[in-house]
Amino acid sequence: MTETAIFGGGCFWCTEAIFKQLKGIISVIPGYAGGTEPAEVVKIKFSPQIISYETLLKVFFALHDPTTLNRQGADTGTQYRSIILYSNTKQKEAAEKAKKNIKGAVTEIRQSDKFFPAEMYHVNYYENNINYPYCQLVISPKLTKLKNEFGKLITDSK
Repeated sequence: MTETAIFGGGCFWCTEAIFKQLKGIISVIPGYAGGTEPAEVVKIKFSPQIISYETLLKVFFALHDPTTLNRQGADTGTQYRSIILYSNTKQKEAAEKAKKNIKGAVTEIRQSDKFFPAEMYHVNYYENNINYPYCQLVISPKLTKLKNEFGKLITDSK
């Protein structure tokens, strides 16, 4: 049995690299979703027997700034907003509960709509471009934070 989660926390290069590291993740696909002004998001297929949706939410909120509107670091615009797209009532309730625990969170929570996969050059961006300045200056520190805060959740093969 698998479930799907869709999160947007700024540039999908970062969120893809983060969630691909976790145990129980089957796939992470960067793409666009979130209504008439789509955000950069990742569609995560995961095994709830290994990692819960609530744990994914903890990682999501810890590894981006959910208190900045339409911005993550130097990336600005509605496409970089903090957003959770839920697929059922249980996910909606979990997302709302997690958001309430973050003072000043502006994360948008809405029902999942159409998801459009990103162009192929965005897929595995960090892995394919690890030495690029953006990867070194933005993504690598997030992966270090992931390891420090959620090390037990990281797959042994990564």
